[in-house]
Amino acid sequence: MVYGGYTNLRQAWVSNLDTVKENPSTIIDLHPQVFGSRPRIDIIHENIVWQRKYRYVSYANTKVTAEVNMSSKKPWPQKGQGRARHGTRRSPLFKGGSVIHGPRSHTTHFYMLPFYKRVYGLTSTLSVKLIQDDLHIVKNLDLPSDDPSYINDLVDSRLWGPSVLFIDDTDTMPRNISLALNQIKHMNLMPVYGLNVYSMLKYETLVLTVAAVKKIQERLLYQLHRPDVHQATKKFMLNMQN
Repeated sequence: MVYGGYTNLRQAWVSNLDTVKENPSTIIDLHPQVFGSRPRIDIIHENIVWQRKYRYVSYANTKVTAEVNMSSKKPWPQKGQGRARHGTRRSPLFKGGSVIHGPRSHTTHFYMLPFYKRVYGLTSTLSVKLIQDDLHIVKNLDLPSDDPSYINDLVDSRLWGPSVLFIDDTDTMPRNISLALNQIKHMNLMPVYGLNVYSMLKYETLVLTVAAVKKIQERLLYQLHRPDVHQATKKFMLNMQN
C-alpha cells in the first residue's frame, strides 16, 4: 500500500500480554513519516550528546590568587640574591599557588538542540527500532499476574530484550505490570510524553501500546507540519513560553 502516492505504508502486528506465547491478532498501520523515515544516525548521535550534557553541571573548581590559603609575605628580598622578583607564593608560578583560567564551579553544560533535530531524532530512532524488529505493539499492558517470573518468561519466549521499555499513553499504569517490573531492573515503564531518544537506545526492545502509537503519531505529525514553524524554530531563551 502506498501512502500519499510516494511512500509505502508501514504495518506491524498487534499482540497482547495476557499469554506468554505471542498471539498476534490484528495489524496496525504506521505512518511512514514517523515509523518509516530515513534514519539519520548523525541526528540520533546529536540527541544523545545533548541529553547527556544538558543536565550535567560541573563542580570542578580552582582557586584564584585571593582564595589561596597561604601567607602573602614576600618569599625573598627584591634584590641581592640574584633570583627573580616575586611578591607572593600565591602566584600560579609556585607549587600550591593559584590556577589561571581554571574551571570555576558551578558550570552548566546546558544548551538547547534545534527544534527539528529533536523531532527527527525521535522519528529516526522509531524507524530504526521498527526496521531492526526491536519495536513491538500490544493492545494494552494488562497482565494476568503481578509475578515477575511471568513477564520474564514472556520476554524470553518472544525473544525480546534483554532490556525492555514499555510505553503507554498515560502515566497511570496497570497494577500488575507495575508491581512485576518494580522488581526487574532491566525493564521499565514510561508514559508517552516522556519518550526520548536516549531511553529508546538504552533499552534494546521497545513495546508500545496501540494508544501510545496513536498519540506518538498525532504529536509528531503535528510537529512535522505545524503552522507556526517560525515560532517553533526561534532561538531558545530561558524565559520563552511555548
